[in-house]
Amino acid sequence: MKTLRKLPLALLLSVLLAFTLMVSCEDDPASPPPYELVLLHTNDHHGRMLSYPITIGSGPSAVTYIVGGLAERATFIDSVRKANANVLLVDSGDLNTGTALSNMFQGEVDILAYNLMGYDAVTFGNHEFNEGLARLNKQIALATFPFVSSNVTRSDGSFLGGNQYLIKEYDGFKVGIIGITTLRVTIISNPDASLDFLPEIEAAQEAVDKLKNDYGVDIIIAVTHLGDVKETSDFITSYDLAEGVTGIDIIVDGHSHSYYPELEKEGDTWIVSAHQWGRYVGEGKIFISRSSKKIEKFEWAPVEIRNIGRNPEIVAMMHNYIRQADASLKEVVGTSTDAYDWANIPTYGVTTRHTETAIGNMITDSFVWYFTTFTNQEIDFAFTNGGGIRANLPSGEITREDVLTVLPFENYLYAMSMTGDKLLELFDFIKNIEQSSGAFPQFSKEVRYTIDVADKSISNLTVGGAPIDPEKTYRFIAHDFILSGGDGYVVIGNNAFDIYDSSLLLSTIVIDYIKAQGTISPALDGRMVVVNGKTIP
Repeated sequence: MKTLRKLPLALLLSVLLAFTLMVSCEDDPASPPPYELVLLHTNDHHGRMLSYPITIGSGPSAVTYIVGGLAERATFIDSVRKANANVLLVDSGDLNTGTALSNMFQGEVDILAYNLMGYDAVTFGNHEFNEGLARLNKQIALATFPFVSSNVTRSDGSFLGGNQYLIKEYDGFKVGIIGITTLRVTIISNPDASLDFLPEIEAAQEAVDKLKNDYGVDIIIAVTHLGDVKETSDFITSYDLAEGVTGIDIIVDGHSHSYYPELEKEGDTWIVSAHQWGRYVGEGKIFISRSSKKIEKFEWAPVEIRNIGRNPEIVAMMHNYIRQADASLKEVVGTSTDAYDWANIPTYGVTTRHTETAIGNMITDSFVWYFTTFTNQEIDFAFTNGGGIRANLPSGEITREDVLTVLPFENYLYAMSMTGDKLLELFDFIKNIEQSSGAFPQFSKEVRYTIDVADKSISNLTVGGAPIDPEKTYRFIAHDFILSGGDGYVVIGNNAFDIYDSSLLLSTIVIDYIKAQGTISPALDGRMVVVNGKTIP
C-alpha cells in the first residue's frame, strides 16, 4: 500500500487540498440563504376606490364576482407585510381619472388611502396631468408617500415630486428606484407648459448611473408608466427601455393596462405589470445573493383581490366622502335595454380604440342631438377620441354616476367649422392612427367609411351621404382636448374657425340625452368598417 510520502508532489498537493476542503465543509455551517425582498405593485388605479363586479363567461354558465377596492387591497398588503420582513410597495401611475366618486373629490380619497397603505414609491401617469399643475401640486402635498420621477422636471430644474430616484436600505442590501413617464403625455394629456419631459431612455440611464456609481445601490427597480403597446413608431415601451438602458433589474410597468399571467423578460431585465383598477396586486419574491448582491431568482404572480376582507381604517376614511356623493351620483337618469360594452379585457382590449362601438355611437349621436335641438345650428357630424370613453354602461337603470364613470374627463363640447380640404387632412391623420391608441375616433351616424388598418387607407368616405367636397365648409362637434390638438389632432387646432363654446361637459350632454330618450338601446349601424386589423371576436 502506498503512503502519502511516496506520492508524486503534484498528486500529493491535490489530495491534501481535497482533504482540506472536505474538512472545512464538514466544520462550517451551511451557506447562509439569500436575502429576500417581496415586491408588491399596482398600476392604472384610475379612481377605483370601491370593489366592482367582473363577469366571466356568458349565458347560464356566467359567473359574477367582486374584485378590487382600496380597503380590500389594504387588507392583502397588510397580510403580506405580516408574513415578510422586507416588503417594497410601488405604483406605476394613473391614480387619477376614473370613477365619478373619485373625480368628485379630485383624487383626494385615493391619495389618503395610498397614505394609509404606506406606498414606498409612486410615479406619475399621463392622467396625473389632466387637470393642471395646481391640482397635481395639491395631490403631491397631500401624499405622505414619495413620488419619484426621473424624467419630468419643473421650470427650476428640480424633479417633479422632489425625487429623481429613491434609495431603500434593507439589512444587507440597497434598492434604487427610478420613475419614468411616457413622453406621449404631451400629446394625450394637458401637462403644464412649465414642465419639461426628458427622453425616457436617456433620463433612466442617468438615474441608474447615479444610483450605481454614487450610492453603490445593489438592485435597481424602474417604476414606469410606459406600457407595452407601441402607440406610435417612435413610442418608447417598457421593452424598449429594458433594451436601451443598462443596469435595470426589474421594470414595474403601467399605462397599457396589460394583464401579465407570468414574468416577462427583455435581456437581463424582468418586466411585470398588474392589469388595472386594483383588480390585481403583482407579488414578486426577489432572492438576492449575499456575496454578489445580485438577484439569484425572481418569482412573481398577479394576485387577484377577490374575497378579501376590508381594512376598517380605510373604510372609515372613505365613509364621509361616499355619503356626500351618494345624493347626487345615485340619481337615475334613464334605462337601457342592454349593456353598452366598452371593453373586453384582457382577451381583447378597449373596443372604442379599435372599431365602431354602440357606446361611441350613442355618445357622438347625443352631441349632434343637443346642438341641433338647443343651439339652432346645422351640424354635419360629431366625433370624439375613443380613449376618452372609459367604462361600460349597464343594462337596466342608468345613474348619473354611471355616465360620469364612462366620461370622467372634464372636457367641454365645441362646435366648429373647417373647409372640406382640411377635413380630408383630418381623415389622412385618422387613417394612420394605430388601433389601441386613445386617438382612435368614434363618429356620429352622419359619417361613414372603411378603414384598412394594414394599408393605412380610408375608402368609401361620406359625410351626410356624400363624398367630402374640398370647397365646402363643414360644421362639426368635438371637445376642447381635440380642439387644442390633443391626441395628435393638430389639423383641427390649426384650421378650425367660427368656434362656439357650449360651456357644457360631455357627460352633461349625454345625461340630458338619456333623460330625453327615457330608454336607450345599444346598436351598431356600420358607420365604421375596419378591415385587416384587430376586430371584435
